[in-house]
Amino acid sequence: MADRVLLSIGTKKGHFVAESGLARSDFRLHGPFGQGVGVYSTLLDTRQSPRIFASSCNPFFGMKVLVSDDLGRSFQETASAPAFPEGDGRSLANIWSLEVGNQPGELWCGVEPAALFHSTDGGQSWELVRSISDHPHAQHWQPGNGGLCMHTIVVDGDRIHLGISTGGHYLSEDGGQSFSAANAGIGAGFVPDPYPEFGQCVHKIVTHAKAPGRLYMQNHGGWAEWHGPGGPRPDIGVLRSDDYGKSWYSIAKGLPSDFGFPIVTSPHDPDMVYVMPHEPQTRTCPGGAPAVWRSIDGGSSWHALTQGLPAKDSYFTVQRDGMTVDSLDSPALYFGTTTGQLWIGRDAGEHWSCLFDSLPPIHCVKVALV
Repeated sequence: MADRVLLSIGTKKGHFVAESGLARSDFRLHGPFGQGVGVYSTLLDTRQSPRIFASSCNPFFGMKVLVSDDLGRSFQETASAPAFPEGDGRSLANIWSLEVGNQPGELWCGVEPAALFHSTDGGQSWELVRSISDHPHAQHWQPGNGGLCMHTIVVDGDRIHLGISTGGHYLSEDGGQSFSAANAGIGAGFVPDPYPEFGQCVHKIVTHAKAPGRLYMQNHGGWAEWHGPGGPRPDIGVLRSDDYGKSWYSIAKGLPSDFGFPIVTSPHDPDMVYVMPHEPQTRTCPGGAPAVWRSIDGGSSWHALTQGLPAKDSYFTVQRDGMTVDSLDSPALYFGTTTGQLWIGRDAGEHWSCLFDSLPPIHCVKVALV
């Protein structure tokens, strides 16, 4: 039976682990691990004995995958990290996503430039997934401001959803043997066609075990004032699907901005969804007043959760994997900022307090009960 809450925190200067009892009253910090280099993805694998995985992006020595079998007291490198085959013509720029598969030891990894890797031995060896790299659309994907990265992998049985900036949403229904673009209703603001077949700048996708077929997406919004080809494109940034991602519709009405990066759902209620809107030009909190916005009706309406957060003069960004939620009966939300604060909302985000206020810029936060 779980007796503690474990946080895995990827930052610009290495990887940190924090742990607390189930009351979440006193978190103790360990780290940094990974020689102080950037960590953009981490994974808490609790399918068997808990393991922590973290990517490590070393600008001189390349990509590494770190693993801990002692709940973050120490980390070792796996035998290999994802790498493009010789002659592929691409070189790995970053590891953006690590996710578990259906079988013990099975892992998936999304990288930049956008590609998918698969491991069946706990990350010791990796194989490039040709079905998405060889997709006819792949040669037309173009990097956006944040690069061309495969940052979201959602595994739902034999269904696999991929989120790619700026490739769009791709769906496999045969365990990754084949992928199809599934972007009906997802807008793009930077191409003449407001709703192209592919090429959208998806920021994050989540699903919920209690609502089969339903997904939520944070897309690149903020184009309501666009006066270029195709005209304004309001409310294209926060979306919902009820048919396994084959079609999408906007749920952005009521938010101060449809631009943002993270989106998470309550572990117990698929109608409860959280986003953190950002001002689209600066990618920071609108008006310098951060707020997490919550919907309790699947995106039909939204309410700001601000108690305990700064009321002004706070201009940070929360990255796409910078917000998470634990699975206790009364779940807590956590988000990490690009200015190094890690916040907790113990009562589902009604009230916020700062756990750590001077970490390096935070890229990602994951939580698990162990």
